[in-house]
Amino acid sequence: MSQSQVTGPADLVLTGGHVHTVDAARSRATAVAVHGGQITAVGHDEVHALIGPRTEVVDLAGKLLLPGFQDAHVHPQGAGLELGLCHLADTVDPAEYLRRIAAYADENPDAEWITGGGWSLEAFPGGAPTAAALDAIVPDRPVFLPNRDHHGAWVNTRALQRAGIDARTPDPVDGRIERDADGNPTGMLQEGAVHLVGRLVPDPTPAEQLAGLLRAQAVLHSHGVTAWQDAIVGAYANMADPAPTYQAALDQGLLTARVAAALWWDRERGAEQIPELVARREELSRGRFRAGTVKIMQDGIAENHTAAMLDPYLTGCGCASDTSGISFVDPGDLKKYVTELDVLGFQVHFHALGDRAVREALDAVEAARAAGGHRDTRHHLAHLQVVHPTDIPRFRTLGATANLQMLWAAHEPQMDELTLPFLGPERGARQYPFGDLLRAGATLAAGSDWPVSSPDPLQAIHVAVNRVSPDAPEGTPEFLPGQRLDLGAAIAAYTAGSAYVNHLDDITGSITVGRAADLVVLDRDPFAGPPEEIAATRVLETFVEGVRVHAAPEA
Repeated sequence: MSQSQVTGPADLVLTGGHVHTVDAARSRATAVAVHGGQITAVGHDEVHALIGPRTEVVDLAGKLLLPGFQDAHVHPQGAGLELGLCHLADTVDPAEYLRRIAAYADENPDAEWITGGGWSLEAFPGGAPTAAALDAIVPDRPVFLPNRDHHGAWVNTRALQRAGIDARTPDPVDGRIERDADGNPTGMLQEGAVHLVGRLVPDPTPAEQLAGLLRAQAVLHSHGVTAWQDAIVGAYANMADPAPTYQAALDQGLLTARVAAALWWDRERGAEQIPELVARREELSRGRFRAGTVKIMQDGIAENHTAAMLDPYLTGCGCASDTSGISFVDPGDLKKYVTELDVLGFQVHFHALGDRAVREALDAVEAARAAGGHRDTRHHLAHLQVVHPTDIPRFRTLGATANLQMLWAAHEPQMDELTLPFLGPERGARQYPFGDLLRAGATLAAGSDWPVSSPDPLQAIHVAVNRVSPDAPEGTPEFLPGQRLDLGAAIAAYTAGSAYVNHLDDITGSITVGRAADLVVLDRDPFAGPPEEIAATRVLETFVEGVRVHAAPEA
């Protein structure tokens, strides 16, 4: 028998395949009916009674229907803009980077700055390219190219000169200027130092920003993503505030996704910005766009040793170094800020990558819970590269969601050459503890961090299940295989779990009667095939409220 709330004809019926509902009460079906943008029936052949003369019928032909994926940590406008600039994201060949940069400069002779980015740290010794390499191909204009994770930037000498950066320039408190033995800047800026040059780069025009957002929306829909949490809404480093672009998309009826906006916490300021965040929440929230989250970046990344660790990083010889990373917000202040935000009903989205940052974020959530009880604010911690074992059970106890970037939990050069040697074996074995978090009862959500990494949820789910990258050379070992997730848990994180984080679980996240018909059709049922073939799965169609927002050419 089906679940059903109407008996009249449906607008849309999807039938003849497998339906994975992500609903504990009924996990599998073969047919779904949609009317007025809502799911009105879930079942089997009996759903066909809702097919009328005007009903669109989609024959799944044995394929799999899922709830739409939701990305709990992504940067769409920046990603879309990068696709239209000097795009370096799909190679790790330094010579290819230089070829593309030179070609882009030649093709854009009137561009005041050469910008874009997406290059990978593992392409260069120590993750640090040089200004000299850029000077050889673009000597006359400033070049500013953030790396793939946007925690560093590659610049040429002209850009350094524009910013007044030389051997006498001090490192900012939240960043580092890479230097040679004589103290001269070499062309690599880390964390807060990126802003020294990034602030000079002209903002894209409103039209360019809207085009970038819409380009990104199309890409995300093509991967089955129907909702997301924009992880930085506000001006940060060289990234323009996407809020006006979202508002323009809403005004023009162009925003087809559901968006939760994480308002940027300016770490150079304190609690005095909270009234401004309250005002922004009220000003921006409408339609499919909600601005009820605040994003606090508590640390950096492990590869450049700015992720905040409980113990010092190791040196190349395996000895303790003199750095254990950066806590961008004082831990005592963090507790006060999160407590006040919690009282005001804000969710806090933490960037917490190192084990010290994870603990500081959990301590802040604990302080908020102690002060005001357990409000339905759904705080979440993203990245979670290194988590101390004693902090694993605290996620469940505090009701803090683990926001996983699943694609990163694999052996690849950035992990093997720039991370593991400097963490050591004990800390290295605590990375991306997805399985431990699930077994401890934590709520799991998932996000891509695109443009840092691929926006494709199926690629990420493949890694969560296999702990091997889809494109890894044959014979690559699994990365901490005890931390695998099963396929059902990984899909649940990317659907129901992210819907929970996005405060959309009342209307999306599962295929159940009464929920919005945000759906994705895959070209196969990955539950029926071997786990090592999950990444071969492709999205055929994506629907938001029963409206098709993506159809692959072969669909």
